[in-house]
Amino acid sequence: MLFWYIAGICISALAIAFVAVNFFRLRAMPEGNSDMIELSGIIRQGARTFMREEYKRIVPAVIVVTALVTFFIEKTCGITFMLGAIMSSLACIIGMRGATYANVRTAQRASETLNTGKTTQTALLGGSICGLSVPAFGLLGLMLIFIIFGGVQENATGSGLILGAICNPSIMRFSTYSLGCSLVALFNRVAGGNYTKAADISADIVAKNGHDLPEDDSRMPNTVADFIGDNVNDVAGNCSDLLESFVATISACLLISGTLAAEYKAADELFQATALFPIIIAGCGLLGSVISIFFGLIHRATDNPSRELDLTTYISAGIVMVGSLAAAWFLFGKIELYSTFKCGWISPWISALLGIIAGVAVGKITEYYTGTDFRPVKQLAFFATRGEAFNVTKGDAIGERSVMLPGGIIVLALIVSGFLCGYYGIAIAALGMLSFVGTTVSIDAFGPIADNAGGIAESCHLSPEVRSITDQLDAVGNTTAAIGKGFAIGSAAFAAVSLMISYVGSYSGAEPVLNAASITTVAGTIFGALVIFYFCAMLTDNTIDAAYKMAEEGERQLTPEVLAGTAKPDYDKIISMAATLAIKKMIGPSITALVLPVVCGFLFGVEFVGGLLIGATVAAIPLAIYMGNSGGAFDNAKKLIESGKLIIDGKKYGKGSAAHKAAVTGDTIGDTRKDVVGVALDIAIKLMSTVAVTLAPLFLMFHLF
Repeated sequence: MLFWYIAGICISALAIAFVAVNFFRLRAMPEGNSDMIELSGIIRQGARTFMREEYKRIVPAVIVVTALVTFFIEKTCGITFMLGAIMSSLACIIGMRGATYANVRTAQRASETLNTGKTTQTALLGGSICGLSVPAFGLLGLMLIFIIFGGVQENATGSGLILGAICNPSIMRFSTYSLGCSLVALFNRVAGGNYTKAADISADIVAKNGHDLPEDDSRMPNTVADFIGDNVNDVAGNCSDLLESFVATISACLLISGTLAAEYKAADELFQATALFPIIIAGCGLLGSVISIFFGLIHRATDNPSRELDLTTYISAGIVMVGSLAAAWFLFGKIELYSTFKCGWISPWISALLGIIAGVAVGKITEYYTGTDFRPVKQLAFFATRGEAFNVTKGDAIGERSVMLPGGIIVLALIVSGFLCGYYGIAIAALGMLSFVGTTVSIDAFGPIADNAGGIAESCHLSPEVRSITDQLDAVGNTTAAIGKGFAIGSAAFAAVSLMISYVGSYSGAEPVLNAASITTVAGTIFGALVIFYFCAMLTDNTIDAAYKMAEEGERQLTPEVLAGTAKPDYDKIISMAATLAIKKMIGPSITALVLPVVCGFLFGVEFVGGLLIGATVAAIPLAIYMGNSGGAFDNAKKLIESGKLIIDGKKYGKGSAAHKAAVTGDTIGDTRKDVVGVALDIAIKLMSTVAVTLAPLFLMFHLF
């Protein structure tokens, strides 16, 4: 076993070394003219300042929870909780640094070469810094836990320093490691989403609709704050989000391995095989991501960015398929399996394959509903010619329709993987979907980097040819970002189901069974669904309140001198305002998701919390898909009109037209949906599930009703 743990550390070290090489290679590229250097410096410094202020709130929260876990859960789990928070923070900070260096260099690369393929590779180079950091640091932390604490023991027992709640410490360490990642992820997503969308919405309302300014006009100070927000939310927030999913899924696999061992009194070799298989899949996925990104950066790129990004996905997915097949044969091929493995040793591999296929399929469906080349977005742009009401209503219909197919694929994959391999198969399917997360996040980060590059190109008045290239990359980036959100939601669904099974198994001691017909469970289910809608309302209210205040400040700063270009707005004031509002408003939603399972567990017990998790997950998954896809469609319909490609009966609708103003309204509505609410929902359900798994022994011992 030690060999595999050391191999995992070596693969993580290889990926981190590759990240470092890419970072210094990126730093060596030219930044462009003095205006570009100045603007990129403002963006970089603003992002650093925001993260520094945010972590002044995150660090005390981590310290408090570390103490609580150590005293009341298990005496060594405070260490693993803090390790999870550290690994998540490292990934998001390094990823954000890479993105803030990549944006201006992508714009300069387009200016130097006027070549779409080479510019695509520069944006991907920046994306790889955050993308590969996610699984590299996530897996590294897991391997350190294995080595330091001696792996997974089937029958280990332990308790906290004060309270004697008995648990398996070798399993609980992975649960608390995941909890540390979850806490940082939620803070980053909620605060980052509020920051960027308050700036974006206020900029659209004041600059575009109020003064007919171009989208990325630097005379509008809110626009520069939005540039910063793209990095703190779509890069740093996304890094911690997907790292949390990656770690939570592996933890769920290990928890279910322990449940299976207890249920079937499995032989030690079978227990070790089920615990080791997810580690090998994660290692194969990380290695595949490194290879695919390396190939994407060195081969001769075409002028089709979508094709280049798809190629890296297919390479990494193929490597995972082959590697996990070999691992399944090696681990399960020569040992006695229980009847749950319907197809013998190949059952876990088929489950992983289902997860990979489901992940790719959800991404492709998302691309169809949000891409500029497909019918839904073209229809949405057409309806914008009839005004805001038509545009918004049609966008809602597209978002609602888009829920069925990805949701159906998730359901089918859950059923088949569960049939083939039981609860373990569901967890392995989730890990299969997330196995090449390094590639997925690299491609997802491509979007905000390309978006920032386009903004810098317009703000610094680069040639129209440069803007044409960055616009092409930005349109592809909008789609990759939407695909990334769909992927995050799909993986969250699998992870949440796996964690729910782990939760029930952690206190039932046998086959995980929750009495769905009991009054307590039904009440918890209803309450869980209600909580999700209240959580959405909190996020939306916070964002629109901040946007309103920033719009007032932005309007005040658009003086005749600023509009004439003879004076510059006060960027520092609007950036500081965005950061202050975002950090202030992240507390309520974050604490709600963290504390609610705790309160419910101590009041009503384990079954109520089980219902709470079911209700929250069932409500959150379709709602998050709807939010993400309708928002993505609104955004790209606006982009389609701005590109001048909307021509009806010989009439061209472009920037400044009534259709464009209607599309801007739709995009403003969609901004909060896709970049604040939708992305926070998947973290919320995983955080609630992880908290429940961690505290289940206490809920069983202490509850009021």
